[in-house]
Amino acid sequence: MGTKSILSSRLTIILILVLIFTLYGLYNAQAFLIGPQITIISPQDGQNVENSYIDISGNAKNISNLYLNGHQIFTNEDGFFKEKLLLAKGYNIIQLEASDKFNRSTKKIKRVVYE
Repeated sequence: MGTKSILSSRLTIILILVLIFTLYGLYNAQAFLIGPQITIISPQDGQNVENSYIDISGNAKNISNLYLNGHQIFTNEDGFFKEKLLLAKGYNIIQLEASDKFNRSTKKIKRVVYE
């Protein structure tokens, strides 16, 4: 094997290792790159309800703060939340807002009608 061949194979190995570490770093940083996410499981948007108390449940990822109609709520270790909310008679707007430690935020709105 010549000197050029050895240098070429070492350079190839180094480039492969750099690529692997870069991909691994991007995979681990994806939560920070994506930003906060909210998924509301219940209630459904536009749902009619007959009870004045309603359960608001869902999942939040990559968050540092979570607010339901302006009041802070908390998630469990898996990001799941469940809160009771007292509805007014008629049309109600439910707003969930989340932010991460980089001050990026997202908002989800559901509308329900209490009959």
